[in-house]
Amino acid sequence: MDWSNVTAEDLIEALREVEWSSPPRPLSEFFSRFTVPRSYSKWNSRLKCNLYYYRTNYFITIVFILGLGFLRRPTAIVAAALTALSIAFLNDSFAGTFNEKVTRTVRQFSPHLAAKMRPPLTPVIRGRPSAKRVIYICGRPRWVFVLIFCTASFFLWFVSCGLLTVLWAFSIGLLATILHASFRTPNLKARLNTFREEFRAVWRNYSEL
Repeated sequence: MDWSNVTAEDLIEALREVEWSSPPRPLSEFFSRFTVPRSYSKWNSRLKCNLYYYRTNYFITIVFILGLGFLRRPTAIVAAALTALSIAFLNDSFAGTFNEKVTRTVRQFSPHLAAKMRPPLTPVIRGRPSAKRVIYICGRPRWVFVLIFCTASFFLWFVSCGLLTVLWAFSIGLLATILHASFRTPNLKARLNTFREEFRAVWRNYSEL
């Protein structure tokens, strides 16, 4: 995989569709080898490769730094959790798993309510589903839940008077992610990972063009 040919839009799409339950990479591997990229093209390729390969580690790092910034503010910690949940909803796999578990729980107590939570039928064009698949959570489009949780988290950030603190904490977490992804030398496992079925499944739409 030539990461220099992968655009930022392709990377974001890959992160959105990748399996959310993949465990983080071991710390011994995460902090093992660092080198300075020799050119801009090398840095660009390395950054994209590491962002995809260590995605779970980076997500945990940012959430951890946000949590450290609000150890004495329980309201802000809840806001950080809601913010993390809002980001997680953007992943197709997480949204589908969340919808399945919530629907299954509701079905045990109220089958009638669970029936109302079913998503509408996907339109079929020329014998196949439409190319752009809309993700539903509890019978509503995903963006509805993202908007609700983002609004709730923003309100809690405002109530806890921690908007400036969260901006600093998020900036530090984002900076730490970029620095690690820039200087962490991609190992053989990271390179081979891009050729496996997981990444090909993320880009399955390209083979249909």
